[in-house]
Amino acid sequence: MPHSVPTYNDVHPAFKLNGFHLDKDDLCRVAYSFIKEGEEFEKSVGHFLLDWFDASDTIEMQTSGTTGTPKIITVEKQAMVNSALATGDFFDLFPGHKVLHCLPTKYVAGKMMFVRGFILGLDMDFVAPSSHPLHNNDTKYDFAAMVPLQAQYSLKQLHNVKKMIIGGVQLGKSLESALKKLPVQAYETYGMTETITHIAAKRIGEKAFTVLPGVTISYDDNKCLVIHAPHISKDVIVTNDLVELVNENQFVFLGRIDNVVNSGGVKLIPETIEEKLSQSLAGRFFVIGKPDDTLGEKLVLVMEGEKTDIDPQIFNALDRFEKPKEILFVPKFMETGTGKIMRKETLASAI
Repeated sequence: MPHSVPTYNDVHPAFKLNGFHLDKDDLCRVAYSFIKEGEEFEKSVGHFLLDWFDASDTIEMQTSGTTGTPKIITVEKQAMVNSALATGDFFDLFPGHKVLHCLPTKYVAGKMMFVRGFILGLDMDFVAPSSHPLHNNDTKYDFAAMVPLQAQYSLKQLHNVKKMIIGGVQLGKSLESALKKLPVQAYETYGMTETITHIAAKRIGEKAFTVLPGVTISYDDNKCLVIHAPHISKDVIVTNDLVELVNENQFVFLGRIDNVVNSGGVKLIPETIEEKLSQSLAGRFFVIGKPDDTLGEKLVLVMEGEKTDIDPQIFNALDRFEKPKEILFVPKFMETGTGKIMRKETLASAI
């Protein structure tokens, strides 16, 4: 990191937005015009810019609601600056690098792309957050951030992107294998609103996540990941994510402890089972525990779409206790605002 750490009031002189060099005053003017005359996605950018450059040293963020009701948390702006610097270090981002911003600014990932732009002096193209962010765009980019759906629809254009991060929801196997064949250096990220976007990343195809500079990890008695990142959080962050520690800088994500199914005393990790099934099941699906008089919970497979016949041989890849006792079909999965599947609510709609 640089010797003199920039503060949240600083806008790097190399920063450009859609081709224009903009300083703090220019950005505030842009913000007002976005709020007054902009499209819906621009209005949220305008509000964020005004919040960023106001007198307060904190900013409010909305969590995505993966693990419950979305809530508002307060984050220090300097912690966001420190997170941007760590990302710059990890991915070798330098002033003048051309980057694509195509995420909604309502959530932390979209806000952090702007912070990286101001602080690192990036040349940023900001486009509407759509499922086809590179449509009719032949620009060569050093860096981009997308959710899996955007990456899926951009496969034909990703040869124009040098490095990219993909986050928000877990990648499907088919997207992973498609990305491996492309020249882009694609990384899956790990993080949450409370950690101010990602604190770890892994190259597509690798098993273990590597933490960003300034972050160390451990786990608690339940084998859930504990994050030590003093530059972004004064408190140690205890997650609900079951992990296997490789060393103090690397971990393998196994699944969420609140998804674990206790079926007749046998603890099953849905994400591990889904990983095995993803080799032979197309479309979206998940496994979950459904209340059962005999077992306490029985494992069920929930699939999105019309009811079809499933070849029982696909379950041969699973251990005896991992085989679903029932298959349910749901026309459309319920999702959070950031596209994460709401498992319990979807199951309730299927029963």
